[in-house]
Amino acid sequence: MSAAAGPGKRMGRIHTLPVSVVNRIAAGEVVERPASVVKELLENALDAGPTRIDVSLDQGGIGLVRVVDDGCGIEPEDLPLAVAPHATSKLRLAEDLERIETLGFRGEALASVGEVGRLVIRSRTAGAEAGAEIEVDNGRRSEVAPCGVPVGTTVELHQLFAKVPARRAFLRAAATEWSHSAEAFVRTALAHPRVAMTLEHNGRRVHDLPADAAWRTRIGSLFGNGLADRLIEVEGRDGDLQVSGFVGRPDDDMASGRLQHLFVAGRPFRDRSILHAVQEGYRGLLLTGRQPIVFLAFALPPDCVDVNVHPAKMEVRFRDPARLYRLVLSTLRTQFLATNLSAPLEPPAAAWGQPRAALPAAPRAGFVPFPSFPMAVNPAAAPTPATVPRPGPWSDAGGPLESLAGEMAVQMHDRYLVVESPDGIEVIDQHALHERVLYERLREAVSAGSLEVQQLLIPETVELSSSELELVDEHAPALARAGMRVEPFGGGTVIVSSKPALAGDVSAAALVREVLGRLAAAATAPGMLVDEILHGLACKAAIKAGDPLSQAEVDALVRDRRMVQDSHHCPHGRPTSLTLSRQELDRQFRRT
Repeated sequence: MSAAAGPGKRMGRIHTLPVSVVNRIAAGEVVERPASVVKELLENALDAGPTRIDVSLDQGGIGLVRVVDDGCGIEPEDLPLAVAPHATSKLRLAEDLERIETLGFRGEALASVGEVGRLVIRSRTAGAEAGAEIEVDNGRRSEVAPCGVPVGTTVELHQLFAKVPARRAFLRAAATEWSHSAEAFVRTALAHPRVAMTLEHNGRRVHDLPADAAWRTRIGSLFGNGLADRLIEVEGRDGDLQVSGFVGRPDDDMASGRLQHLFVAGRPFRDRSILHAVQEGYRGLLLTGRQPIVFLAFALPPDCVDVNVHPAKMEVRFRDPARLYRLVLSTLRTQFLATNLSAPLEPPAAAWGQPRAALPAAPRAGFVPFPSFPMAVNPAAAPTPATVPRPGPWSDAGGPLESLAGEMAVQMHDRYLVVESPDGIEVIDQHALHERVLYERLREAVSAGSLEVQQLLIPETVELSSSELELVDEHAPALARAGMRVEPFGGGTVIVSSKPALAGDVSAAALVREVLGRLAAAATAPGMLVDEILHGLACKAAIKAGDPLSQAEVDALVRDRRMVQDSHHCPHGRPTSLTLSRQELDRQFRRT
């Protein structure tokens, strides 16, 4: 290490940084890539009160970013201030920072952009006979000159980082930068459907979004009307806090959070707490690891949110995040309870011109042709092996039930129940549906303090690993609330002396292992521990694919789905049934 670089180096005299250095530092925070420029210029354009904004990009924004608006424009004498650091028309007093209602407010965007490329601004106000322009070429500012330009403002940035090779080297390929820039446009366009907006790339029109007061229309223009039409509208209020928007159906889930958009006061933002509330709202409706589609806008007093916590303004701070969390969770849950979330059965797209797959020459051994509806079923003729577990009551009285009028259900392949309905045919997954029924009954009984617990005449012992023993010790109260009394017995052994009566013939040891496995795999919030345990109990105790059912049991299971919440999905989020509509059947058989 040289002496000049050593820890004992004497510092120079304190001095004020040149304006160009200050602007270059600010540019490092504000302008990361072309998408940053697109975002900043769009926010400035929207603050001008336009009816239309046109965005043009070359090379993903590396070669050119042009944003044209028909807003109020900038006076010629204000153009030098527009490109000066910390100059803005949107703030005057320190107190204004507590109630920011505009998108751009820092007064550094244009100054920062002008430090890292050639910035050209042309603008004209409504009352002016001509416009004016100013240019800032990598920090060197020109004089204001007259120009011909329509009312509004045109801002162009040419050759981003061309004279800053250290920054240019960190840019990706033009295709990658285009992807980021397009995403910045989409986020902003989503938040402002009342403004017509267009996006061009390398001379090709990519988006042409008309102005529309309906948010669903703007979503459909960006992501397709098929997706927009299936979205569920949600709205909730808690005093001066309000959330509204659209969320996806559980069966439209995605592998990533790409279609999760949050907005406050017209500003896109990220917030882990709110997205966690969304996930909790979908709890039991989505498979683990899957993400819902979310478009949510929040309305709240300006002094309840601080947008001045991040240079890129993508993160915000709420005064009462817990209250907002509860609002989101309750809004989603309330709407889901009032919505039919059953998934449609979608047969393969018809390909009439293609050869059909060969049919088997003969049915497999033991194959029973599917009977036509309606049919009479003799419950006594249905196989009921003594080895098949029958957890949970199948009727209020515990005895066989008559078949339900209007739903004559039959079991197929010992795993699916097929039901004729007024709208078509419904195919039910017997395990998924029974799991939901058991879970809802367990949850209701625990909530009411009326869970029936079976005391074991001969307690069962279970050998556990050290990590599982820690889970038992940590969650013993929650296990007890769910009917599982688990106590240490010495060494790595525990003794199980009770289980929920709804678990039927499933061994207590199997239930304990299932529950502990779930607790170990899930990052469960303390308030959801009992719920997670009930999920595990229901999954283990439910009938399985491959279990033959008597007709009385089939009828009881079909009946029970009408008596529990969220019967359209199992607690893991898998659909319990799929529907093939009569119209789809007619179309497949060419009756239409």
